[in-house]
Amino acid sequence: MNPVATKPAAAESFRDSISTIDAEGKRVWLFPKKPSGKLYNARKWVSYGLLTLLFAGPWLRLNDLPVLMLNVVERKFIIMGQIFWPQDFFILLLGFMAFILFIILFTVVYGRIFCGWVCPQTIFMEMVFRRVEYFFEGDAPQQKALAKADWTWNKIWRRTGKHSVFLLISFLIANTFLAYIIGSEALVEIVTDSPLNHLGGLSSMVVFTGVFYAVFARFREQVCTIACPYGRLQGVMLDKNTITVAYDYGRGEPREKLRKNQERKAGDCIDCKQCVQVCPTGIDIRNGAQQMECINCTACIDVCNSIMDLIEKPHGLIRLDSEAHIEAGTKFKVTGRIKAYTAVLLLLVGVMVGLLVTRSNVDATVLRTPGQLYQKTERGTVTNLYNISVINKTNKAMPIEVRVLEPADGSVKLVGQNGLKLPAQGMVEGVFFAELPTAALTRTSNQIRIGVYSGGQLITEEKTKFLAPVQ
Repeated sequence: MNPVATKPAAAESFRDSISTIDAEGKRVWLFPKKPSGKLYNARKWVSYGLLTLLFAGPWLRLNDLPVLMLNVVERKFIIMGQIFWPQDFFILLLGFMAFILFIILFTVVYGRIFCGWVCPQTIFMEMVFRRVEYFFEGDAPQQKALAKADWTWNKIWRRTGKHSVFLLISFLIANTFLAYIIGSEALVEIVTDSPLNHLGGLSSMVVFTGVFYAVFARFREQVCTIACPYGRLQGVMLDKNTITVAYDYGRGEPREKLRKNQERKAGDCIDCKQCVQVCPTGIDIRNGAQQMECINCTACIDVCNSIMDLIEKPHGLIRLDSEAHIEAGTKFKVTGRIKAYTAVLLLLVGVMVGLLVTRSNVDATVLRTPGQLYQKTERGTVTNLYNISVINKTNKAMPIEVRVLEPADGSVKLVGQNGLKLPAQGMVEGVFFAELPTAALTRTSNQIRIGVYSGGQLITEEKTKFLAPVQ
């Protein structure tokens, strides 16, 4: 059994408090040691790639449209070069539901790897802002000494330089964030035009800069331990089979300091506390798996492996594994459960890609004009009056033509217009008569199909009702 679980309740007190708040409710400022190792190097490359995508995203174009723009104010959403209008709400809703389900299933199987490796908060905090801090103030011991030191010139220039760079980075993040909302063109206009013409945009930029600076300069790891709902919910989603950063207590306990020329009868853990010193949220991973504050950044794995090298012990005292494997003393393996959940995750991604690919670029709404009945003509035909609204989700304008697809012998006559032109990223409305021969009408309410053509090609169609006299 887990020795941690068999300790008295007092030994579990770490679960009753947050590592960044002391018994009096005051903030405990963390000075994590600079990490290094294979996993940290891998995290750096993942972070570089994601940061490149993040900052380049507003400027990348697909189909002459931004790769991603989420303009909540104007209800205009562009994802992978495709415009999503309110009519596409069901796709966005399905996408949001699939995203939530993806997170739940991913967390159940792979734990909080997202938090430690992909989350923007962690990437900016650990790979950008802390590295700036290490540059100006040194590693953890130097930072602690500087925090306690008097305000000499050495402390002033280091703190001023650090916070100046913090503000600059926060400003860049704010601009990027704003570009994802209003578009890169609008952002360039705000930056290059007179400030008096864009007071709203500049105010937003200042507010965003202040928020990001406050988060990364002051609130820091408390976003993960206090504010983030995902971190709070992990206890509900994780179980003993979830892959997480875990301490192998069966191999490490009992702990004992390493002393020269002394025969060891204890476990492999030499109680060096390096795993605690390197943790960005200030926890002791040896207290037990699935701690709320653990973001699975794997920094403790790297530092523990380096210690194992020094004392000539195998790696893996702290590793990515499930609590069930640690408890049973077995090695990690890919189980049927992992395969099944991974298959479901891939299926969800496939469904979302399918919805995006098969979505039509043009949508039409055809409704009979309210209060208008059918009309008979001298030619032995019947007409109905319709209103049509066509939305263009592409970045190209196009002339359009309305036709009756079914019955095949029907015709269309626009009211007060020679033709309809659909603007790029816009909408056009019109009124038209649909005319059908009496012989094609078998009941008082008939269903017909209206097609919208551009360049001789059918781009969308809509079904509607056609009223006719009793036969």
